[in-house]
Amino acid sequence: MALNVSVFKTRSLTAVVFVIVMLTGLLWHPWSFLVLFSVVHFGCWIEYEKILILINKEYDDISGLHRYSVMVAGWCLMLYLANGGLHIGGVSIHDIGRWGCLGFLCLLVIGEIAQYRTLNMRNIGRSFLGLLYISVPLALLTNLRTLFYGTTIPFADCIPVLMIIGSIWINDTMAYIVGSFIGKTPFSSISPKKTWEGTGGGVILAVAAMGGIGYWLYNTPGWGLYSPVHWMVVAAVAAVTGTVGDLLESKLKRMAGIKDSGSIMPGHGGFLDRFDSLLVATPFAWCYLVLING
Repeated sequence: MALNVSVFKTRSLTAVVFVIVMLTGLLWHPWSFLVLFSVVHFGCWIEYEKILILINKEYDDISGLHRYSVMVAGWCLMLYLANGGLHIGGVSIHDIGRWGCLGFLCLLVIGEIAQYRTLNMRNIGRSFLGLLYISVPLALLTNLRTLFYGTTIPFADCIPVLMIIGSIWINDTMAYIVGSFIGKTPFSSISPKKTWEGTGGGVILAVAAMGGIGYWLYNTPGWGLYSPVHWMVVAAVAAVTGTVGDLLESKLKRMAGIKDSGSIMPGHGGFLDRFDSLLVATPFAWCYLVLING
């Protein structure tokens, strides 16, 4: 697969802008993170529902109350899993998220019964899968972002999220570059452009790079939150499961008959195109990080 210079330049320019926005949201404050990933959450949901309608027209029959209640319920789950004592008007966003999630899910059910006099369990199941696919991973990511909020270690509250996102970014970039230059063996029929050489190179280089970053931080006074081994394990987990996430979204797009989930980012597609790896990688990385944090 030859490297397309024009496509590479477009992807690179978009990636630079994307990285600046992402890092600002990630590093500035838990609130900036929450705002950033609230946008990501709703963007992913809009694209997910569009894809479901293309796959099965029956889903287009859901009420407006169903369509938006499930999105807001998922967003409230992000608030519920946030730590760090974040408050709105003196009320913990944890409590707001808990009652909001329950309230909007109840509203969804009540609205379906009021409008259709029955519950279409297949459509409710499709929406529930959206909660598992989009809302739960982003809620767990929010949990990690606020896990060490207030600690004295510099950027400790950002490091767990940066470990996951950094691993995925390096894996995606290196897999694209390695695959473009030496990729010959197709990896999967779901995504014909992926090769075993690119996929393997991406994982290896992600583990090596994140291990190096972890070693440097671990030996920098005041920054040693995780040992290099933990950085490498998270990188391996995120790279492998992130690749599965990319294939999953590719499968959904193929079933829907579309090339990209959206067009929000030139050269990168939509929200799901950009965050597909993160959505699948986060729950696995979260389990490991919570385990080692005790």
